[in-house]
Amino acid sequence: MPKNISEKMFKNNAFCELLGIEYPIIQGGMAWISDAELAAGVSNAGGLGLIAAMSSNGEQLRAEIQKCKKLTDKPFGVNIMLMSPFCDEVAKVVIEEGVKVLTTGAGNPAKYMPMWLEAGIKVIPVTASVAHAKLMQRAGASALIAEGQEAGGHIGELTTMALIPQVADAVTVPLAAAGGIADGRGIAAVFMLGAEAVQVGTRFLVAKECGIHQNYKDFVLKANDVATTVTGRRTGHPVRSLKSEFSRSFSKIENDPNVTDEEIGKLGSGALRAAAKDGDKLKGSFMAGQIAGLVNKEQTAKDIIEEMFSKAKELLS
Repeated sequence: MPKNISEKMFKNNAFCELLGIEYPIIQGGMAWISDAELAAGVSNAGGLGLIAAMSSNGEQLRAEIQKCKKLTDKPFGVNIMLMSPFCDEVAKVVIEEGVKVLTTGAGNPAKYMPMWLEAGIKVIPVTASVAHAKLMQRAGASALIAEGQEAGGHIGELTTMALIPQVADAVTVPLAAAGGIADGRGIAAVFMLGAEAVQVGTRFLVAKECGIHQNYKDFVLKANDVATTVTGRRTGHPVRSLKSEFSRSFSKIENDPNVTDEEIGKLGSGALRAAAKDGDKLKGSFMAGQIAGLVNKEQTAKDIIEEMFSKAKELLS
């Protein structure tokens, strides 16, 4: 480790060298949210922007990738949620479009790893446990993102504080931390725990380049420390979101023993889209992390990144 850990942020930083970026920060691949505009905004600011493929079929994703290429000449990537019904399609499209970086979540990408690696793609799986992290490293992952349960959206069991040092000790590939990071203090903390980069989602929800409905942005900006809740534990797919009419209704229904798991699964279908695109406060699931209480202003992606790393470098120096 460098004598001054702040040097690890920019000089010889493994993530910056691996991905060809200026700042070791990855924008979260959030379904219905992370589009070409947001990804390009983050990449142009020196981070790694991601396009979310979760809700896209092959041709829809292709169009978004081509749009992003027109908006930035900087590196950007695609996030593939392995539970997507379009996974086989998009797994081929990213190769055809020459995407250089992929992040994956909600499953094991082993089925696709050989063709991605043959195409020279750097695959960075999101993991929530040491066992899964080791498995992904053996499968050929170029790096890993360890995500604590403080994050918004689908979550695991371990907190960021507990997860990051254990994964850092267990793998040799570069490690990014996610979950509960929205300012320079969070970056400094996870660097001390063994991470070399961060993935940030919730703070980028209020980036000027983020095209979600203003109701969603306002919801995040008004959040406090106890503004989030977790639903879906009964079905084994826990999701963190801001407390809302939808989350309260969902929680009540999933605790009803007369309601089947299948019925609960259908209840959540389309809820994130309703929040992101329509700002629907009754039917929308406004996914956000526990750190939402620290997010209190709308800024450009460039201002967000520069502010976060300026403070982190100051603290680590």
